[in-house]
Amino acid sequence: MKTFLGSLLASVLACALTASAADAKKILLLAGKQSHGPGDHEFRAGSLLLKKCLDAVPGLHTEVHANGWPEDMAAFDGVDAVLIYADGGGGHPAVQGERIQFINSLIKKGVGIGCAHYGVEVLKGEAGNAMFDWIGGHYEHEYSVNPMWSPNFTTFPEHPVTRGVKPFALIDEWYFNMRWRPDGRGITPILVATPSDDVRDGPYVYPKGPYPHIVAQSGRSETMMWVYERPDGGRGFGFTGGHKHVNWANDNFRKVVLNGILWMAGMEVPKDGVVSTISDEAIVQNQDPKKGAAEIPNLTGNWTFEVKTEQGTGNPTFHLTHAGQNILGRYKGLFGEQDVFGSVKGNQVTLNLDVTADGDPMTVTYTGELGANGKLTGKVRFGDLGEGTWSATR
Repeated sequence: MKTFLGSLLASVLACALTASAADAKKILLLAGKQSHGPGDHEFRAGSLLLKKCLDAVPGLHTEVHANGWPEDMAAFDGVDAVLIYADGGGGHPAVQGERIQFINSLIKKGVGIGCAHYGVEVLKGEAGNAMFDWIGGHYEHEYSVNPMWSPNFTTFPEHPVTRGVKPFALIDEWYFNMRWRPDGRGITPILVATPSDDVRDGPYVYPKGPYPHIVAQSGRSETMMWVYERPDGGRGFGFTGGHKHVNWANDNFRKVVLNGILWMAGMEVPKDGVVSTISDEAIVQNQDPKKGAAEIPNLTGNWTFEVKTEQGTGNPTFHLTHAGQNILGRYKGLFGEQDVFGSVKGNQVTLNLDVTADGDPMTVTYTGELGANGKLTGKVRFGDLGEGTWSATR
């Protein structure tokens, strides 16, 4: 009798688990081929970070496929949403051969389509028209622009994708001035900010600009992420950030994309959004073996600085998260707590933080180098107010 009951219970549990797996939403993250320098366009590493976060969401099955497209088309069986995080333009993985028609067949089934960073750009014409139907808009060469800048996202619309997202600002290659579908219907801007005239004047990453039609829109707010609800109820989104891999360490940058993935798959976004944690160690994992990557020192960690000026000596602390050529960090010191943005070239290091001094904005810039002893040393400039020297140990 006990044997029978045990077998019956095991069968019931097996059926429950099978039903649960069958009910799970399926997400494909298509990571593009190796591109750019260390820490930039880390499509595979970024997609694996997103998968790590999504794996903690109940009722969700996530797969990452590298090199832009699955080797086996069976990967699309039963899929609910696809995110394409890859290089775009004429090389966009979703517009090669018969793939436009294939994606069209997916959206007719209600499959959500998302595109991130360069993946929002395609050539105008057939591919551009397809993107209007998939995600509502796209980047168009020499119509849209791609400056490296830090938009300040302070307010958000009431939408499931913005749940739990707090104001943030990060330096990235944030595209704007998208080409939108002609009727404009179904599009909701999610990340919106107003570029300064200096940003509008360029240089853009390529071609360097300025473009008269961009300059002429001085003072206009621009959209860096949007969601699109298709007439049939299907969903899509475009996210223009994602150039710098280190930015995935920012909770709000990461959350708005994770929320977008759940939403386009037809899932309920939690009231506080998708809560996730990414360690400094996770950020440096899975990056592509790009030229020069092995020679770049890893500056991740807590650093204690000694800053000397004519006014005296200070000891601010910096927590740095480092990936390839880019640094994201947090400063604590005389100017309170501030975000830090930096870069590494060889053993040369630059760190910047925007502060307020006597009511006026100012950029503090640390430049220096990493010595053989593991110590950082260099000079610091406090806007136009003066300069000093500094050293730091981890």
